[in-house]
Amino acid sequence: MDYMKKLLKALKEENLYPDIRTVNDVPYPELIIEGRRYLCFCSNNYLGLSIHPEVKKAAIEAIQRFGIGTCESRIIAGNLSILEELEQAIADFKKEPAAMVFLSGFMANIGIIPGVMDSFEGLGMPAVNNDENLIIRDYLCHTSIIEGCRLSKSPTKTYLHNNMEHLEKILSRNEHRRKLIITDGVFSMDGDMAPLPDIIYLAKQYNAMVMIDDAHATGVIGKNGRGTPEHFDVEGQIDLVMGTLSKAIGALGGYLTSSREVIDLLKVKARSYVFSSSLPPEQVYGIIKSLQIIQNKPELRERLWKNIDHLKSGLKSIGFKTVESETQIIPIIIGDEEKSKKMARLMFDMGILAPSVTYPAVPEGKSRIRCTVMATHTPQQIDKALEAFQVAGDKLGIIGKVKTHKREPIHVV
Repeated sequence: MDYMKKLLKALKEENLYPDIRTVNDVPYPELIIEGRRYLCFCSNNYLGLSIHPEVKKAAIEAIQRFGIGTCESRIIAGNLSILEELEQAIADFKKEPAAMVFLSGFMANIGIIPGVMDSFEGLGMPAVNNDENLIIRDYLCHTSIIEGCRLSKSPTKTYLHNNMEHLEKILSRNEHRRKLIITDGVFSMDGDMAPLPDIIYLAKQYNAMVMIDDAHATGVIGKNGRGTPEHFDVEGQIDLVMGTLSKAIGALGGYLTSSREVIDLLKVKARSYVFSSSLPPEQVYGIIKSLQIIQNKPELRERLWKNIDHLKSGLKSIGFKTVESETQIIPIIIGDEEKSKKMARLMFDMGILAPSVTYPAVPEGKSRIRCTVMATHTPQQIDKALEAFQVAGDKLGIIGKVKTHKREPIHVV
């Protein structure tokens, strides 16, 4: 306990402990914090579906029918018929053979990766030699993937971010091993996308499986919001497509789509699925309704992309250093941890919630304000945020004088 106290003290002294705000109400895209309204530019609720009237109505109907929870694992007595309806709805939406749902995206990854790669021994079951397996992941994969790899008994190697030369070197040196390549579809801190066609090509050349985490792409990326496989026109070519239900879907949970055989096996092999209660009924009904809205109301996604282009072009015209984000995640690189914190606090004082992300969430010296946009932001609200960014940036010496905003063409991915 003494070490824990010392560690907490050091984090606070180095100004690395986050400012955790208590939210009293959520009239997105605003939040009520300590009785004051703040414009939120950090939410993953990209389409605003968590408070959509139809979604809330569906969730209330589920509570009235089933109560607030199943209180049991799916393989015991928690396999409500509506969970199977949800899995079919996800499979249909993603154009995949089958799906399974987890309590969260984190629980999905820590269950899927060992479940796919590790041996399932006993009672005459066919075994694999874990030492002859190899997991190969992108350096910037989400923490849940890193934890899933750590929990696996199979060894892991890391390739440089989106570097296909490095990936091929690893593959070529391990031709005779059973291999799984894992990448994010959209990377959560930089907003760029994995080069899926290249990864799939290499996987076929070297007989490897491919898994993507499409958490930040589902509902947003692709003509119909089906994610990065749709965007790159590689649907049906990826072995394991995982994602979350807590971002654009606006709810809670994680999912996996794959072949029926893989899904059926993981329902008895993925430990975070087998040994957890199932998703609450209100979440299930709400998610099904969200999926229907995403498919029936493309104007929500179109509005989101207009807002993305509005904020991106405004930040660039002000003079901020942004990475080459291709998505709704727009990082403003500050670098210095102290300055990044000050920037976020100045923004907060002006009524804008856009928190700083510092080490250890990102590498030391690469602190940033990680902005996200929602479909429900108005142009006036985005302009208000840009004014606050200009004031804070000028005060901290991060930017020069603001130039006239030049709007870039709308780019719908």
